[in-house]
Amino acid sequence: MAEENNPAVDTAEEAADTGKKDQKEKKMSSAQYRAKIDALEAELEKAKADLEAAKDSHLRTLAEYDNYRKRTAREKDELYVSSKADVIGRLLPIIDNFDRAAGAQSDYETYKKGIELTVSGFEKALSDLGAEAFGEPGEEFDPNLHEALMHAEDETMGENLISDVFEKGYRIGDRLIRPARVKTVN
Repeated sequence: MAEENNPAVDTAEEAADTGKKDQKEKKMSSAQYRAKIDALEAELEKAKADLEAAKDSHLRTLAEYDNYRKRTAREKDELYVSSKADVIGRLLPIIDNFDRAAGAQSDYETYKKGIELTVSGFEKALSDLGAEAFGEPGEEFDPNLHEALMHAEDETMGENLISDVFEKGYRIGDRLIRPARVKTVN
């Protein structure tokens, strides 16, 4: 009776039963081994096929990306050339006006009027392209938009103003093309 309640004896019996079960599992027949090996080989072949499919998909994706990269680079180059051609096309009538003015026999006033018309045509071409001129006398000086080439003191004008403009500035939207080169006062 002492043995029935002894936990050490129960544990030893359980270990013996477990050992017997392990031996039974180890004593599989060769047919069972072959079946298990065949199942594992089939699983391995399926994994190899899945790996090849994933590899093929990956290579196709890489090729598509490379084609996309080349196509966008080509489109970018074409767009750049097209943009330059558009700008040049808009400037050609102005050059034609300068050519006509250079070859014309006229007095000073007619020549001056021709130059003024050519300049207004140039300003219109810039405006059509979205360029905006800025930098006028009396405007407040902004170091982000203007480049101060000279400074003077003048009590008749306000603080931090532009008194003279040497070259107008140009921008398209928020992008600065060229700062206005100016003379500031005070």
